[in-house]
Amino acid sequence: MDKLKMHSPDLSQDNIAKLRELFPGCVTEARDEATGAVRLAVDFDQLRQELSDLVVDGPQERFRLDWPGKREAAVSAAQPLAKTLRPALNESHHFEETRNLFVEGDNLEALKLLQETYLGAVRMIYIDPPYNTGSDFIYDDYFFEGASEYLKRSSQIDDTGDRLIANTDANGRFHSDWLSMMYGRLKLARNLLREDGVIFISIGDDEQANLKKLCDEVFGVDCFLGCACRVSKKANNQGDYWSPNFDYILTYARDKSSCPVFFGGINLSAYDQIEEAGPRKGERYQLVRLYMTSLDPMRGCANQRYFIEAPDGTLLIPPGNVFPTARKDGAKIVPQTGEDKVWRWSAESYNTRREEIVVKRVRSSNLIDAGGNSVLWNVYTKTYLNDVIAKSSAKPNSLIEDHINQGSSHELKRLGIPFSFAKPSSLIEYLCEISQVSNDDIVMDFFAGSGSAAHGVMAFNKKHGASCRFIMVQIDEDLDESDRNQQAGFLFCKKHGLKPTIPSLSKERIRRAGKELLDGKWQGDVGFRVLKVDTSNMKDVYYRPDELKQSDLLDMVDNVKEGRTAEDLLFQVLVDWGVDLTLPIRRETVQGKTVFFVDDNALVACFESGITEDLVKELAGHEPLRVVFRDNGFVSDAVKINVEQIFRQLSPTTDVKSI
Repeated sequence: MDKLKMHSPDLSQDNIAKLRELFPGCVTEARDEATGAVRLAVDFDQLRQELSDLVVDGPQERFRLDWPGKREAAVSAAQPLAKTLRPALNESHHFEETRNLFVEGDNLEALKLLQETYLGAVRMIYIDPPYNTGSDFIYDDYFFEGASEYLKRSSQIDDTGDRLIANTDANGRFHSDWLSMMYGRLKLARNLLREDGVIFISIGDDEQANLKKLCDEVFGVDCFLGCACRVSKKANNQGDYWSPNFDYILTYARDKSSCPVFFGGINLSAYDQIEEAGPRKGERYQLVRLYMTSLDPMRGCANQRYFIEAPDGTLLIPPGNVFPTARKDGAKIVPQTGEDKVWRWSAESYNTRREEIVVKRVRSSNLIDAGGNSVLWNVYTKTYLNDVIAKSSAKPNSLIEDHINQGSSHELKRLGIPFSFAKPSSLIEYLCEISQVSNDDIVMDFFAGSGSAAHGVMAFNKKHGASCRFIMVQIDEDLDESDRNQQAGFLFCKKHGLKPTIPSLSKERIRRAGKELLDGKWQGDVGFRVLKVDTSNMKDVYYRPDELKQSDLLDMVDNVKEGRTAEDLLFQVLVDWGVDLTLPIRRETVQGKTVFFVDDNALVACFESGITEDLVKELAGHEPLRVVFRDNGFVSDAVKINVEQIFRQLSPTTDVKSI
């Protein structure tokens, strides 16, 4: 029975495997000097022969972006990580039902841990990273060590130390530090984007030019979709020369040929109705009057004067002097003069598209009945937003004026959340709209801050009747009581019994925003599962059994760390196997043992000891896609040996693993 690896993907080995598909003769095997393990390696001499004169080598001039620390940043991003995501049920909101995630921890580590599960699955990413102004913080990553040392350290050390440093004017506010911080994160983010995915990055003047070059390298120049300017302040008296009142939003596609064109130029708020039934259920539409006074009945409108029956039987028709002979719905007559007004649709269109007609009581109307009397009814057509989008060629303006920071201040004040310098949730809602995010799409923000992106996604779902999901990632950054920008947040957390950190404010903001959005008409998903980046659940011997000493044998009978729960083990298995971390989880007792069923049969897990052959057979009867047991959890070695044979007989398609 194979063991799960229980660490993030080794991206350098994955890249070599992709290279082998193109140039199989250029990939060989070599022994890792540090671990002694055999790994895939690239024969660069052979690769140079394959590429002939296309190789750029040595001091030859070439166009590229370079800085001190770039190579180490790339290595750090590719190294595997022996960590896990531990569920925090008491900090989550609607843990059982939600399909949203809030990941607490270093975003480089979180992005690594999410690689298996969400590879090529994220439709839109929005991030608002530090602008490197000298007054903010950047992530201090570990660069100077090999892969084996990194794996050893990350599986042993509980306290990883300070991960945030002030990149201030005093230390030169190095562009290199900031670029190194962004490089690996963007490379990992690109892996998560869907083929039609798009990433929006807010940035200021200090790093806009460098970020553009960096993204050109990571995403490709051909995938640059443009740069929008967002008005951040209506008035500003700061700055030495110009008074800055805007920032930038750099935009890139995963694959430009697959990315839908942006949609703009239409008043989306007018489409305020949601279809509740039928084949177009969930779609947004607006009601438009079928009769308009501006229509000239004498210009090709011979089939556009007819009766429409109201719910009470009244026959409705635009003003005029002639009426159809037949007193029934759909009966028509040709207008005789310009006074005989007409509907926008022909009688034929009305008869074939009646499901798009809505007849409503109104206080006043321009319509009359068959006797020429005024009525309190009006006729409307449903104009669906998706139809308008399909026909429209309007693009959003690259000057964004409607989503200033003051809007964020107002909404946070309304929610009672003290947070400085947050982006307005309406900006993320707007970006979802123009990029045509739709049902079940995933929106990610791995610099979550106050949680504006989560708020924006929930507001977008309510407005559009959609069911988009969000993944937020935020480092566990402490609030500083002495910092005037963080003091109010610190006191807020203390008052409400929360840990005084940025994630605490963010999670509380999402809870309050969700409560505000819920009403009798819309009951969408406003919950989130909290998962925390932590050291592996497995003891060091799991990763380095060759270092086990005889004196350690008794201590290493169980390879799971003390204090780790069955739920902890389950989520590490989900991460390792690449199973959706928001699938429903059912906990049952089977033959006296606790068994987890993830999405019924997507994965079945039992981490208890004393597992018998009868229990294995019963679980095999469920025919799960995957099943996992604890390596030392069987009553005997004979049962452990027979597990794969039992599944081969009763459920041959099941993938069987142990931890």
